[in-house]
Amino acid sequence: MPKLMISGVTHELVDEAITIGRGPDNTIVVNDPSISTHHAQLLLEGDTYRLKDLDSTNGTRLNGKPVTETVLRFDDRIRFGAAEAKYESSEVGGSKPLPKPEEIKAHFAEAGAELPHLISASPFRHQQQQKDPMRTGILIGLGFVLLIFLGSIIAVLMMHAPSL
Repeated sequence: MPKLMISGVTHELVDEAITIGRGPDNTIVVNDPSISTHHAQLLLEGDTYRLKDLDSTNGTRLNGKPVTETVLRFDDRIRFGAAEAKYESSEVGGSKPLPKPEEIKAHFAEAGAELPHLISASPFRHQQQQKDPMRTGILIGLGFVLLIFLGSIIAVLMMHAPSL
């Protein structure tokens, strides 16, 4: 049987239509100033309930996300205004809690063990440097100018060198 636990109080859901709010005419009355007079409604659909927000002031959240209407599943966390609630059911087709993970044991590598081939884990593809033809031309030109300059200095020094 589906249950709704709000602020530590468990409510068994037996009616086809259930209203939740601060007003005394609701099926489930929650005395919390953050909850609207008629905050939300639960409508039976098969083995589970559909949650519908009734244009409440502070809204309804399901598992942390704002909702206006949705089908409830096992272990859903609902927030009516600031009041926390948990939905539980025995539905077969709905989601179930995950099984407890098995204990994982760490094994230390032996000395000298070979590491597997690792590849980059970067989400960006490796970019090869692109060659800039203008930059290459300028560098070659500067190289020629430098050679001519050094050659002319050597020529001047040889002309003014004392003869033997």
